[in-house]
Amino acid sequence: QVQVVESGGDSVQAGGSLTLSCAASGNTYTYYSNYCMGWFRQAPGKEREGVAGIDSVGNTLYSDSVKGRFTISRDNARHMLDLRMNSLKPDDSGTYYCASRWGGTSGCRPATVWDRLYGYWGQGTQVTVSS
Repeated sequence: QVQVVESGGDSVQAGGSLTLSCAASGNTYTYYSNYCMGWFRQAPGKEREGVAGIDSVGNTLYSDSVKGRFTISRDNARHMLDLRMNSLKPDDSGTYYCASRWGGTSGCRPATVWDRLYGYWGQGTQVTVSS
């Protein structure tokens, strides 16, 4: 069943900002506080890349390429995940995916961007950054 759905992808000029959102559903919604969440991206012809992760209590992890420019956050009351992207570069272009990871009844820690740990994936939302 569908667990996460991304939105917010758009075309933006280099140096601009964009915020992506991810809505949880199914078990990811019902037990949202027990899931780690993450953002990943894939550019045409390139391997999928971990962007940012957040665990069930708000600890975060970022890839070196986005650290200082992107911010991942979660709102457990609204069962939502966001990715705020600032100072965008053309190399940030790609399809961005939201993913969830079940961590057990005691929660999910620590944050990770290792894609093989995540069990549920959205369909992706397109981000295009022009120079």
